[in-house]
Amino acid sequence: MMKLLIITAIRGFKKEIKTILKKADVKNYSYKDVIGYRDASELSLNENWFSNDMNEGEAVFFYAFVKKENVDLVFEMVKDFNEKQDTTSTIHLAEINIGRTN
Repeated sequence: MMKLLIITAIRGFKKEIKTILKKADVKNYSYKDVIGYRDASELSLNENWFSNDMNEGEAVFFYAFVKKENVDLVFEMVKDFNEKQDTTSTIHLAEINIGRTN
């Protein structure tokens, strides 16, 4: 059975994500450089150090069809990576069940 993993993060984490996938024996994946947006209109002036309400940043979007037995390892490594970060940016990971593949 396969699962679809979706991973998003700031572009600066691209190398680390590739390393995680390799260590988890994920041999095939796709990624795309994207622009991420954050609506900061509800933040106070002290929290929003950008001058406008819509912030955009360079990000990456990965997706991969992964064997069910490898999914937990990816989640563990992403959790370990995120816990070691000094920044508020983290790697975001989601698992989607696949009913059928062809």
